[in-house]
Amino acid sequence: MMSKSSECTFWYHLPLMAFIQRSLTTTSEYSLLPVGEALLAAVIWASSFVAVKVVLAYTGPLTAGGLRYFIAFLLSIPLLAMKRRSGKGDHILHLAKTEWIQLSIMGIFQYTIANAALFFALKTVSATSGSLALSLVPIPVLIISALFLHERPHGLQLVGVVIAVGGSLLFFSPGIKEQQSIALIALGISVISFSIFPILARRFARDRSLDSITLTSIPLGIGGGILLVVALIVEGIPHMPIQAWGIIMGLAVVNTLIAYLLYNHSMRHLTAVQVNVLLNLSPIGTALIAWGVLGERITPFQMVAMFFVIGGASLTQRRTLNRGIEIPE
Repeated sequence: MMSKSSECTFWYHLPLMAFIQRSLTTTSEYSLLPVGEALLAAVIWASSFVAVKVVLAYTGPLTAGGLRYFIAFLLSIPLLAMKRRSGKGDHILHLAKTEWIQLSIMGIFQYTIANAALFFALKTVSATSGSLALSLVPIPVLIISALFLHERPHGLQLVGVVIAVGGSLLFFSPGIKEQQSIALIALGISVISFSIFPILARRFARDRSLDSITLTSIPLGIGGGILLVVALIVEGIPHMPIQAWGIIMGLAVVNTLIAYLLYNHSMRHLTAVQVNVLLNLSPIGTALIAWGVLGERITPFQMVAMFFVIGGASLTQRRTLNRGIEIPE
């Protein structure tokens, strides 16, 4: 039975993860389920930019990011405790020095640097234009994963990356010309920094050395904690209305903790490039949400570009040789 595996026992505490775990036990060499996990993460993250834009009306970018990620870390502690009771929690106390270093690098680049720069840019750019950062991430991921993970995409996958990124550029190009140079520099820093997390997460997942909870929680605590300390020093104690706190809690629980659990879990079966090109769909969702909530318009030209992004993302999921990436027991 599933309960004989400590990993399975843990996931049964979460209904969504219980379904995922049951499905994965019967999957073949290649499964659409990890693709579904990455797509669901993209859908969740599509709302992040709009929610952040609302929060930034009440507080600074460092505070918004620090609160979101450190609260998500605090909420992940009970999950770590549940995992320890299942018999796997002691692994955290025995992480190697190199593992701590890599997890720290993941947290600092993903949460402290990348999101701080992104939130700063969102002070002056629109939600849809800010989403450009996500659509460009596959470029450095493609280069870094080829060099360090030896995961070189095949012909159609490479074409898919080019089409998806090109479609994203076409989709958001009307808003890029009007942005301030400082915001574009901040977005560039975000793109490069965001590419570090998927590479290291893929390495952990491929080696089956860490479970999804540990891989999600520890970088959140390190990166989010540092960002929150910097925010308190630079921006001071936040004074926000109750609705802003509610949005931050939603961002912490759904858009951070749950989304990153899905994201890290999908990395066990998909390459870093595949996952991040799938996340190209997230900016499109952001544009649609921003259209209804913030009044940001989508032109017919951008709608055509949307289909290029979807088509490119689909090409990256062409069946390729899988090297047997499995979930840690």
